[in-house]
Amino acid sequence: MYKYKYEIIIYWSNEDNAFIAEVPELPGCMAHGETPEKALKNAKEAIQLWIDTAKEFGDTIPKPKGNKLIYA
Repeated sequence: MYKYKYEIIIYWSNEDNAFIAEVPELPGCMAHGETPEKALKNAKEAIQLWIDTAKEFGDTIPKPKGNKLIYA
């Protein structure tokens, strides 16, 4: 079972010719895939890697906000 509750934004990128999955609450955390489902699966793996790396280096791990992010 997936245990993290970070918002994941998935969109199509013409430049990359792939679906991109970004995790805005974790700087630089993103993944891609041929389908939205693959991008989501890869993003979940990227979240785990991001958190593992942050723990290894003693970096702060942001708590998921749990609310939809709003951009102006």
